[in-house]
Amino acid sequence: MKALHLVKTTDGATWALRQVEVLCDLGVETVVALPSATAGLASRYAAVGAQVVAADLDFTPTEPWRLGAALRRCRALVARVRPDLIHSHFVSTTLVARLALGRHHPIPRVFQVPGILHLEHAVFRALDLATAGPADHWVGSCRWTWDAYLRLGVPPERVSLSYYGTDLAPFARPRGGALRREFGVGSDEQLVGMVAWMYRPKWFLGQRRGIKGHEDFIAALRLAQVEDRRVRGVVVGGAWAGAVRYERRLQRQAAAAGGPGICFTGARQDVPAIYADLDVAVHPSLSENCGGAVESLAVGCPTVATAVGGLPDVVRDGDTGWLVPPRDPAALAAAVRDALAHPAEARRRSLRGRELVRELFDVQRTGDEIARLYRRLVGGTDERAVSMRHCAAER
Repeated sequence: MKALHLVKTTDGATWALRQVEVLCDLGVETVVALPSATAGLASRYAAVGAQVVAADLDFTPTEPWRLGAALRRCRALVARVRPDLIHSHFVSTTLVARLALGRHHPIPRVFQVPGILHLEHAVFRALDLATAGPADHWVGSCRWTWDAYLRLGVPPERVSLSYYGTDLAPFARPRGGALRREFGVGSDEQLVGMVAWMYRPKWFLGQRRGIKGHEDFIAALRLAQVEDRRVRGVVVGGAWAGAVRYERRLQRQAAAAGGPGICFTGARQDVPAIYADLDVAVHPSLSENCGGAVESLAVGCPTVATAVGGLPDVVRDGDTGWLVPPRDPAALAAAVRDALAHPAEARRRSLRGRELVRELFDVQRTGDEIARLYRRLVGGTDERAVSMRHCAAER
């Protein structure tokens, strides 16, 4: 069986890379289309056994003139590769594949939905449904997405649930201490952090704030610091896709808040060790899949998150962490204070969370789910590739 994977970036989406590695190990002949066959992660895809081809299939509403060329490249790619199945990991590459090939093209197409944002906006939600044909299948990578397609009328046999697995080994026993030493955080101080790239607000989606909720984190930390001067804050992550002006805006907001302040580290490669240094990790996203909560809980770090998208799949309020409404800095601050004030309870929840993410996000298991889905779609068997046992257990 030959599967063609459509990935719009060579710099991110490591979750797709990990999935491809498992599929190659399982004997699936995998071809990965990237904007470049040599830049970024291209060599890593080749190293795990995939054939890498250069095909830029991305476009955005701000650059509609790119669509025609992307459609031509897609048609040429499919004619050259002749896959048994097409697996797309992004909204833009999915729309390109559907528009290029037509709704009734016989090759099965899988859209593994990496986030919920397009389903929250009527125009993009309608485009997703209108361009799909009888050979299209959706894989929700969180329960919110899976439920959303069912609510929209997609037949149950055409939508599955399978989380994007990850390599949990680096998060097993990370050694902390370096971040605290680097920024002079004392042992008597409590370090609260947020780990996320900084995405500039998208005007065509009506966004005025970044989707990861950095503004709410900064406001919440200021509220927490008013009550306890021992609380220190850290923002880990750089400006994604050149969002330097947005990063500077956040730094100005943090400086204007006063108090002990918040450290900005920029992009880092030692994320597991960073989580090991935090007393509480905060994920204040406005729209999200399962996000970085998987990583903070994999380390066993007490975790506060907003109740959006897939975050409640892993951060279960009162069980594995604290959930609060989005866009509510006061609620974020209250949850952070509660976690800091009750370290034994925070530890209990974080250990429960670590057990949960090691079950749900084991990449070998999730990769096998996708391989079984391939066999069902291509071979017409009744074997189901969805992780229904998790859904049934949680309902």
